[in-house]
Amino acid sequence: MVQQPVAAVFFDWMHMRASDWQRAAGPGLLFSGSAIGISHLVQSTRAGAMFGLGLLGVILLINVIKYPAFRFGMDYAHATRKTLVGGYRELSPWAIGLFVLISLLIGPIGLAAVSATTAAIFAALSGTDLSIGVLTAIAILATVVLLMIGGYGWMDRLNKLLVAFLTITTIAATVLVLPRVEWGTMSDIGWSFDPLGLLFVVALAGYMPNAMGSSVTLSIWTLKSQEDEAEGEHLPIGAMRMGFLASYGLTAILALCFCIMGAGVMHSNGVAPETGAADLATQIIGLYRETLGPVPAMLAAISALCVMATTMIASFDGGARALGAMHQEYLGNVGGRTSNKGYFVFLLISAAMSILFLFAAMRSFSAFIDLVTSISFIAGAAFALMNHLVMTRCEMPESARPSRGIRLLSLSGIAIMSAMAIMFFVLKAI
Repeated sequence: MVQQPVAAVFFDWMHMRASDWQRAAGPGLLFSGSAIGISHLVQSTRAGAMFGLGLLGVILLINVIKYPAFRFGMDYAHATRKTLVGGYRELSPWAIGLFVLISLLIGPIGLAAVSATTAAIFAALSGTDLSIGVLTAIAILATVVLLMIGGYGWMDRLNKLLVAFLTITTIAATVLVLPRVEWGTMSDIGWSFDPLGLLFVVALAGYMPNAMGSSVTLSIWTLKSQEDEAEGEHLPIGAMRMGFLASYGLTAILALCFCIMGAGVMHSNGVAPETGAADLATQIIGLYRETLGPVPAMLAAISALCVMATTMIASFDGGARALGAMHQEYLGNVGGRTSNKGYFVFLLISAAMSILFLFAAMRSFSAFIDLVTSISFIAGAAFALMNHLVMTRCEMPESARPSRGIRLLSLSGIAIMSAMAIMFFVLKAI
């Protein structure tokens, strides 16, 4: 296969116009907005609080091995003008059936969990007396209205603004905490001999940096970002890959930052992390205020709110578009686009299902989260395998197929994720 050398692609990308750079990075930045959520604010921070910097390398490794499966979503859409759902349909009936099953099982639960976490953090920071259920419903309805009014263009611009604020505040807060970090903990591997530590690592891997099903959403966002472009205006796939790599790298860096913050503010002081997302956010901000002062505490608060705001907005948009893609494939419109009216309908369906699930599961929310975690471990390896097969077996230009190195990294990721899923269930059974 003929592929442009990496150095040449990087040179061309660095000399692109600012507008072209934004086009190349746009879908990746939306991916970052949806990814930098519970996995970062909760899981990465808890990793630092419990193990210092002992899991820093694990977080980095997880991001590396999952990179191909996510990128394949953008690659396939850019090369074929179809979503990954179309690729699954071409691949095999079992692939499209598995995708629909997993999406319908996890989708509403995941949206409810993200919404409840966002509302809980807002309540903790604002001091409002409204119940979490009411706040969550308000947050969902507000998100739906804003997406209906502004559409994809508004979401794209707002996401870039929030990700920019999030990046600045997170890095600033991390720099302030660096003097308090115990760097010797980076070589601590005691967690690898502790069943509870291994269970946490598996949970960390399952959601870092995002649920694997978001590769489908990335393919949809890629097509949406290019729908107004003329055929000759499409950026080369090498430029799109570099744009996604930059956004994905930012996602990984921020995950490391949250781990460092947890290590510096909590682990170094012997403070055990709270289990709830809102309680953990409140705890971190309080510790920043006590140890570093009001300005770092404010930076941490802004980071927490930006984290969940970007996740919630992108997740609801992606969920509605994924339902639309499934509907188009069901109708036989391979690669078909959902109309604005259809998008609004699926957005309302996503919101209604999330709210219904939220109030139905409020008394045993942790049990449902455990269920989602278990399903996600299986789904992660399955999605990675399907994406690999789509890119290597389905019809597409040879120049868009992954290189040998990316294929090997993809297969390594599938093997590692499968082994971790097996380990998870073995440890839960002990």
